[in-house]
Amino acid sequence: MSHADLKEAITRGETSLGIELGSTRIKAVLINRHFETIASGSYEWENLLKDGYWTYDQENIIAGLQAAYREMKNEVERNYGVALRTIGSIGFSAMMHGYMAFDSTGELLVPFRTWRNATTGAAARELTELFQFNIPERWSIAHLYQAVLNQEEHVPRIDYITTLAGYIHWLLTGDKAIGIGDASGIFPVDELTHNYHPAMIKKFDERLADKGLPWKLEDLLPKVYLAGEQAGALTEAGAGLLDPAGDLQPGIPLCPPEGDAGTGMIATNSVRKRTGNVSVGTSVFAMIVLEKELSKVYPEIDMVTTPNGNPVGMVHANNCSSDLNAWMGLFREFAEAMGYDVDSGKLFSVMFNKALEADPDAGGLLSYGYLSGENITGIDKGRPLFVRSPESRFNLANFMRVHLFTAFGALKLGMDILTENEQVAIDSILAHGGLFKTPVVGQKIVAAALNVPISVMSTAGEGGAWGMALLASYMINKDQEESLEDFLEQKVFKNAEGQEMAPDEADVQGFEAFIKRYQAGLAIEQAAVEHLLENGRD
Repeated sequence: MSHADLKEAITRGETSLGIELGSTRIKAVLINRHFETIASGSYEWENLLKDGYWTYDQENIIAGLQAAYREMKNEVERNYGVALRTIGSIGFSAMMHGYMAFDSTGELLVPFRTWRNATTGAAARELTELFQFNIPERWSIAHLYQAVLNQEEHVPRIDYITTLAGYIHWLLTGDKAIGIGDASGIFPVDELTHNYHPAMIKKFDERLADKGLPWKLEDLLPKVYLAGEQAGALTEAGAGLLDPAGDLQPGIPLCPPEGDAGTGMIATNSVRKRTGNVSVGTSVFAMIVLEKELSKVYPEIDMVTTPNGNPVGMVHANNCSSDLNAWMGLFREFAEAMGYDVDSGKLFSVMFNKALEADPDAGGLLSYGYLSGENITGIDKGRPLFVRSPESRFNLANFMRVHLFTAFGALKLGMDILTENEQVAIDSILAHGGLFKTPVVGQKIVAAALNVPISVMSTAGEGGAWGMALLASYMINKDQEESLEDFLEQKVFKNAEGQEMAPDEADVQGFEAFIKRYQAGLAIEQAAVEHLLENGRD
């Protein structure tokens, strides 16, 4: 589109906006009807460990949302000379799972408890046994039930629970709505009815019957919507909250709020059965759209859905890039101490590419990037650990390779269950996330870890906010009866370029050697955690 055409389209509101609240960044992306990014804005933030829980302050949530929108809006005005007053459709996404509980006045009863908390083990185990369905510690229902088990004071006052995306949507529309993908990380959903599983709802209420609580579970949960449905409209108060300058007008339709897993599927065109994607960030998760149910319950496998309700096997590891980023920060400090001003992109490119010079097995080095607990490997507390023996080949290349390897260690253990135990067929896996900004390296490592070809599309850097904008666009621009799969395949990604990389046999064998050390060394990691706890260093 020409500059003049874009300006006219923006003025008429022929655009869609996606905003995603990720673990380290809030990003806003405005796209046109050709799914091209017109403008974007972002806000950097970090979670806090407060009173034993990983959280984000409620004030920071709102401030970050406004900052990301304001930066995007200013870019529109700067580039096109248009004050952004209307948008064709809006959608909000955020980190899945977690726990936000409100009373009848809308007051947040306890600080937001994020997916990162590994504090709900007892609840998760009990509910998994009760439902005969895996309930991970991250899920909202596990947080709620743990609060009940802990007899927390706020529990009788609960009127509504939701995710971070659901909370933002509620603030801006007044509607207690949730997309089915995000809903499937709150409570199990029924594939046939596309709603919360009624038999499990009943079992949960029966389990709590003697607690004397004034609510039933179904009354606390947001209403479930499918992709393509309208889930509310921007209210006057919502417009003022998102754009305090007062330019944005109310009445804009909003699509169902979704989790970052769902937007990752959209951004990689991975909603058809037998397709999958790997999303890399603070955490890492792989999602495979399944053809059939799994034969048994696995605590390492989450059963969630695509934004249009197809069943997905998800392997979610709490830790991925945080410890690696911390080491990169150390290298930056060294460079600055030596008098060099190092560009961030160059630093990551140089250091990541060193991993290509390493021994295939990373020289016998071992690392656990556990900034927080890791459910898949049974580690309750975060204790990053780097270990080497006198025989290890300790050099920079191997050091970088082992930290890239360990970022996918827990993920590998979960994926082996799907591919080896359940014989799940996978036609393609697409990867996205910041780690793939450096060409080849991340793709090569993931291909070795999963032993399948990995594709990175030209759109991989767009991320979840772009995926959310696509969902918003689908709501208003789809043809009648057009499926989400067809919309993505035939319109959005029709001419998208991608690069597939097959696993290198030497890399695969090297990763297998590493993963044996990784599994054998888990006892070391657990012992380190227990030792520090016993000595009062929690």
